[in-house]
This record gives sequence, structure tokens and C-alpha cells, in this order.
Amino acid sequence: MLNKKLWYLLIVLSLFAFLLAACNEEGGSDPGDEEEPAETEDPAEEEEPAEEEEPAEETSDEPVEGGELIGAMDTAPAGVFNPIFYSEAYEANILDFTHESLVGQNDNLEFIPELAHDWELNEDQTELTLYLEEGVTWHDGEEFTAEDVVFTYESIASPGYVEAGGIRTAFVTPLEGYAEFNAGETDTFAGVTAEDEYTVTFHFAEPNVNPLYYASYSIIPQHVFEGVAIGDMPTHAATLEPGEVIGTGPFAFTDMVEREQYVLTRHDDYWQGKPYLERITWQINDQSVISSLLENGEIDFVADPSGVPAADYEMVSGYDNVEIIEQTDFGYQLMGFKMNYRTTEDVESGTINPNNWVENPNVADQQVRQAIAYAIDRPGLVEGLLYGRGSVINAPIAQQFWAYTEDVPQYEHNQDTANQMLDDAGYVDADGDGWRDMPNGDEWVLDLAFPTGNQIRERSAPVIEENLEEVGINVNLMQPKEMTAYTEDIMTSDDEQEIDLYLIGWSLGSGDPDPSGLWSIEAAYNMSRWNNPESDELISQALQAPEAFDQEYRTEVYGEWQNLFATDLPAVLLYAQNKIYAFNERLNGVDPLPYAFANNPHLWWVSDAQ
Repeated sequence: MLNKKLWYLLIVLSLFAFLLAACNEEGGSDPGDEEEPAETEDPAEEEEPAEEEEPAEETSDEPVEGGELIGAMDTAPAGVFNPIFYSEAYEANILDFTHESLVGQNDNLEFIPELAHDWELNEDQTELTLYLEEGVTWHDGEEFTAEDVVFTYESIASPGYVEAGGIRTAFVTPLEGYAEFNAGETDTFAGVTAEDEYTVTFHFAEPNVNPLYYASYSIIPQHVFEGVAIGDMPTHAATLEPGEVIGTGPFAFTDMVEREQYVLTRHDDYWQGKPYLERITWQINDQSVISSLLENGEIDFVADPSGVPAADYEMVSGYDNVEIIEQTDFGYQLMGFKMNYRTTEDVESGTINPNNWVENPNVADQQVRQAIAYAIDRPGLVEGLLYGRGSVINAPIAQQFWAYTEDVPQYEHNQDTANQMLDDAGYVDADGDGWRDMPNGDEWVLDLAFPTGNQIRERSAPVIEENLEEVGINVNLMQPKEMTAYTEDIMTSDDEQEIDLYLIGWSLGSGDPDPSGLWSIEAAYNMSRWNNPESDELISQALQAPEAFDQEYRTEVYGEWQNLFATDLPAVLLYAQNKIYAFNERLNGVDPLPYAFANNPHLWWVSDAQ
């Protein structure tokens, strides 16, 4: 086994070599280092008159119409461009430009008007009435109305939505009549009603502490999907195909070369005013070459979800034509423990039923999970792979939220503690092969899965493998898969698959610190299949009125929940990587939110537009 310091040195050297190779692949050498050789003059030839120089392109200090941008992603979207069915951040990069919500958020995470220009709450916060903008059109010219809002929420609440792959039920479960409608006991969903064409009311079953959060989900067009069975929506053309995907946003999804580029074209009749840019194209590039493409001007920006690699920060910040924005990530990277598996039957039927789950004996012992946390050198990951541009975190709530706390178990890197805890739990080398065995003497091998695309995460996997092997844990580093196939494996893994540990990153919702979408027992994104009733009880308490109207009360409850999470440990939180956004100086109007780069893209403009 390699010495740890040597390992990190090798990583840095290999990264440097990788970047040099990438530059050579793109054209032989760094284009900034060479000029075209001058042609040799023939003295016998008559000198031709010099050609007139092309006039320099004019640039503007004021917004001008026209031009286009190219953005880079290191991983292709899975291909589901429907807000109620998409599942990953690469698809969100398209939807952020094409679809909109009734309300948005500002820099302080306060809710602000979007498709709804005003709203009012009744006294006990069981009814939220929103007044919609008039004259808003979908990309196909149809008018946006309250019926589209009702249809969107009815679809998410519908029987068969989860079975079809839907994972957004958190937005409808608090609404009146959800259980009855979802069970098929009634044909009418009472939770969201249209008062007239431009007024919609959300009805909550109980007083709600953050009603605007539930009204903040992106809206889909009724006229496009009406009559389509919920089970058929994920494969409908309006979910998958450019030109068929319809939103109200400033840009329409008009063309793609799958897994290569995705084209967004200006929506001329956009309700907030015609966007300045004509077109934005997302281009899929290997992460190793993105920085050089920025320097060359072949791409204009790199943003969510990966941004500029931390290793490239100093280099990119030195580019004369590039501006950089660095901010704390609104999320985290983790190594999850696959604590339970769904049965094959439940996977095939799309059912998430904790009563049927099969426990994974390899990581069932809480003390073992804690020992593994002590064994992983998380500060080393931050320093060695992130170059210090990130932080170790221990609680699964975004650091920007008032609810986040570090008053939880810390699991500072300590191999002696890890070894002692494993010994105490009975995980010792019983057969003398150098690896720990299970207490009953069976071989103990942990299968660690990870995806391709994010190079920092890819490089984290062998470091974690080495850390665990240093305390005698035999780790099988599985063959990495492309993100789409990988997430499907983790989400649908059953008791016949061999996955014990998995790497994933979460970009968290900005509307509320409520962690139920990722960590409640029946949440689809609860990839660990963590089955802890005390966790669900605390999550429920933090939303229970009237006590939860007091933010101090919610802070206290979420503190208890974070402590429970860090103790029971369904996952080791590895780090929060700083988001490093970079864009060409020709792009103007960039004003990132704490959780996203794309903010008011209809106001983006380029200074060299023709």
C-alpha cells in the first residue's frame, strides 16, 4: 500500500501530466506559446500593395441584442427535460432556462415574485392565494393560466407518479386531499384550485410554516400533457425531444446532438422582455480540457454543477479574458452506506416499501460506520484534491441555512480510533490474510461504487479505498459508470446487487432546510435506504405548526436531527467543494444566486454582438 503523502504527490503529478496531454490533444501545443511562422519573401517578386486591415470589432458598454454563448458541462444530461420527472443537475442546466415557477428567490433566500406577481395567506396559514402574471405565453404561443398550475400539482400528486419515476412528492404531500387523491379514492385533487384564469390557491391540510416553498415548483403546460397518462409522461416527446419541450422561460430547447450539444434559442415573446442573446448552447467536454477551452475562447462559461476544477483555479484566474466567481457550494459530496436493499419485486414495480427492505450486513453495525468515518482523511481530500477550496462538513444541511450546525460528532481523521472501534465490534483478521473479517468469520469485502464525469469525485474513490485498507478493510473499487447508468444502479439496487458504499454529490434545494427530500425513509433520493423512524419523527416535528412558526424551535429540532444523522451515519459527508464559476469577459449581466449560476439569463448580453 502506498504511503499516503506519496499518494497525494502522485495525484498532483498525474493531474499536471493529464492537463499537458489534454493541451496537446487540442492542437499540439498551447496556442498562446506559438505564432504562425512568417512566409519568406521572394525578392524577385513585385511587392503587392498591402491589404486594408479589417476594422476591429466594436464592443459595447450597454446591453445590446444578439450574439450567442457556449457553456460547458463535463457530463451529458440523462435526457429527461420535464421538471416533474428530471433527476439530475445536468438536465437542470437545460430546465433552468426553459421553465419557471410561481415564485423565485433572491440573494437572501427570500421568496420573490416570478410567474405570480403577488400573494396572500389566510390567518392560520392553511391557504395561500397567488395572483398570476397576465399575458405570459408558452414557447408554442399558448397562454399560461392557473389551470397549468393546477395540472402540474395534480400530476405530481397522481396515482402512479412515483411508479413512473417521479421523485417530487414532497411538494404535494402537505396539501389537502393528497392521500385520498393519490390512493385513487377521488378524481379531484383539493390541494390546488384555480379561482379564475389568473388566481390559484394552495390548500394545506394543516397550518404550514413555509407555504411559498411548496408553491415554488416549476410549472408544466396542461395543453401539451393533458390526456397523457402519468406513466407515459417520462417517455413523451414533450419530455424528451427538443422542439417539443415547452416552457415559459426566456429560452426554448430547440435542438441537440445527444451527448454532444444542447441548443437553447431565444423566446422572443418572453413575458419579462425579449432576451438579449439569440442562443445559448451547452457543449459536453471532458473536464480536463474545459479550462483550456475557456482560455481559447472556444467556450464562454462553465458553471453548475462542477464549475472550474479547484486544481485549475490559479491558472484560470490568470486568464486575461476570463472572470471568476467563487462561492460556497449549496450542497455537499458524500460516501453513502447502502444500509438496506429494496427487493427485486419492489424495484420492478417502482415501489418504495421499507417493510420489504433487506438489511445489508456489511454495513449494518453503526459502530463500523463510525469507524469508517474516522478512517477517511477528509481534510486530506480537501487539501490534496480541492487545493483547499472547500471545507469538511459534518451535517447534511446547506451551510448557508440558519438551521446548519457543527455541534455534531466530528469524526476527525484518526486511524487508531478506527482500528480500536473495529476491533471492539469484532471485525478482526480471523484467517490471517491481512484483511478484517466479519464477527462470524465470514469474508468482509466492501464494494465501493462511483461515477465518471466529476474528476474530483473520481480521484476521491481510490484515496478512500487506500484510507480504508490502511485500517484493514478490504475494499473492491468497482468499475465506474457514466452518471446516468450509475444513478439508476444506486436508485434501483436490490438485494441481488453488490453495492456497499457509493459516492454522490447533492445540490440542495434553497427553499427550506427541510431534509425530507433526501433523508426521509420513503424518499426516492434516500439512496442509502436509511430506515430510522426517529429521524422521520424529528423531520415532521420541525414542520409541525404552531411550534414550527418559531424559527428558534425549528433550529433546535434540526439540531437534534443533524446530531442523529451524524451518530447513526447513513453516509459520511466528505466535503463541500467551493463552486468556482468562470466566464468570458464578453458576457455581461451575470449575477449568480447563492445556489445557482443561471439568474435572469434574459438579461445576459455579449459586448461583441453583431
